[in-house]
Amino acid sequence: MSLGKWAACAMTGVVIAGSLAGYTVYQDVFGIATADVDPDGWGDRPAQVDGLHNILLLGTDERAGDDASYNELNGIRPDVLVVVSIDVDRGGVTMVNLPRDTMVEIPPCEGGGEGGGWNGGVDQVNHAMVYGGMDCQGNTVETVTGIHLDHMVMVDFAGFENIVDAVGNIEMCVPEPIDDPKAHLQLDAGLQELNGEQALGLARSRESTETGSDLDRIENQQRMIGAILREVTDGEVLSSPSSLYGFLDSITDSLTTDSGFTVDKMTELAIAMREVDLGRMNMVTAPVVEYPPNDNKVMLDEVPAQELFAAVAAGELTEGDDGGTDEEESGGGVEPSDVSLRVLNNTGIDGLGSEIEQLLSAEGFVVTEATNPEPGAPDATTVYHGPDRAEHAEVLADALAVADVVEEPSLGEELELVMGGVDWGGLATTASEGEDEGEGGGGASLDDLESTSAAEDTVSCS
Repeated sequence: MSLGKWAACAMTGVVIAGSLAGYTVYQDVFGIATADVDPDGWGDRPAQVDGLHNILLLGTDERAGDDASYNELNGIRPDVLVVVSIDVDRGGVTMVNLPRDTMVEIPPCEGGGEGGGWNGGVDQVNHAMVYGGMDCQGNTVETVTGIHLDHMVMVDFAGFENIVDAVGNIEMCVPEPIDDPKAHLQLDAGLQELNGEQALGLARSRESTETGSDLDRIENQQRMIGAILREVTDGEVLSSPSSLYGFLDSITDSLTTDSGFTVDKMTELAIAMREVDLGRMNMVTAPVVEYPPNDNKVMLDEVPAQELFAAVAAGELTEGDDGGTDEEESGGGVEPSDVSLRVLNNTGIDGLGSEIEQLLSAEGFVVTEATNPEPGAPDATTVYHGPDRAEHAEVLADALAVADVVEEPSLGEELELVMGGVDWGGLATTASEGEDEGEGGGGASLDDLESTSAAEDTVSCS
């Protein structure tokens, strides 16, 4: 079981908790188990960032009934690990999946639960649970990612079917017919309404993916997160106390949290999240590469993975379209198509002005001329603008790697860009691509990492 099942269970549970604020009679339904987690014992921890709430969601392969013997042989370990970073100030959520087969440095852990402890060393990331329970697993993920964890939520093997059934099934596009006996799944192609058993089968199915790997299943599982969240926010789950009770009753027996993650804290966080746009709930998988000693395992692709973790830890991936920030930063709503300019090439490189004209035009700017400047032009790259074109100049400057902005009273609606010989760095997009190719990179991008949002299905059957 993986990302779609467990992240959806826990995320939906947290979101729904907020709606109970008006139904206090049902507060006693939260009979959630707790585990001993002692972050103070984890040593030096990453800084906590104001406004960010980072929750580690663990989906365990714990089994009951006829399958209970599996736990005795293998121990209870997470089949999926997802860091959910919630930025209540900006109204954004980023979910980062750590593939269960990722080989990492697990820090020393004391024994917990049935585990006998661990002296430290390289092992599969989800084995930390076996060594020292949720405490060791949280310590490991925080150490590996550098993301400060505020709380932990664990969901057992049975929870996913119940939650899908409780929301009244989910609708998903199935591009090709599926017949996967191992996942106990048969589905026709087309738009399908899936019950809990079918959704669980699709989340587990390898035969329905291109290569049959765990990593390939993540796309279906991420689509499932979106389907469940859309059903919760658009359906009848929030419509009445009775529907809320049924929903909560179906999942609380499947949850375990750290003792500090109280119902009050869940409710406070969920209330703050209730108005979050589904388009700003993004899911991404940590970049990994093959682990050389064992081609059945993977390891983090260090540079892009650490860039991603650092961006999540700082809240940078929730800075997108929040209804005002981007507009203010880009000049009060001025678009490149609103900006008309002349390009003056003072770099001494013949033909470079014409090249930049084409690049700026491709970005949407209106370039009326590319020529050489008059004598006395500045050696530093400068954007000149008229008295009422400051916002337009800022939009142009933001598109460049480096530029000064200077008001020139004699100018009208048209700007002048002087490409300086001492500091010309090209367009900002070109510069960042060059940095990505070199050492240190140019920062994490959800687009580069092929993220998925909860707003709509990535596959269309229409």
